[in-house]
Amino acid sequence: QVQLVESGGGLVQFGGSLTLSCAASRFTLDHWAISWFRQAPGKEREGVSCISSSHGTIYYVNSVKGRFTISRDNAKNTVYLQMNSLKPEDTAVYYCAMDFFSVCPSTPTPRAINSWGQGTQVTVSS
Repeated sequence: QVQLVESGGGLVQFGGSLTLSCAASRFTLDHWAISWFRQAPGKEREGVSCISSSHGTIYYVNSVKGRFTISRDNAKNTVYLQMNSLKPEDTAVYYCAMDFFSVCPSTPTPRAINSWGQGTQVTVSS
């Protein structure tokens, strides 16, 4: 069974930066698209970003374009989400997720997810 472990969350001030990491064990990620989702209290889980297995396709939700960067290091079996210029509305639990396919869907959706990490809390203070 795939195990995805997120790290790098925390408390940061408005305008600050964090880098989230998603590491996999017992499974290599390089054949699969990897997505980041987030869920704020009382809200639905939202697809934030996705990177295809070949780095050829990258998706960002409009609200994070220009501020977040997704990347992957297949040699380290790890996917990253660099988050800059953070805003209070970015506060949420962030989850990495392995897709069923090697390419990203047009919009990340929980229906396309095979495995989830446990989540890491990101809190942005104003």
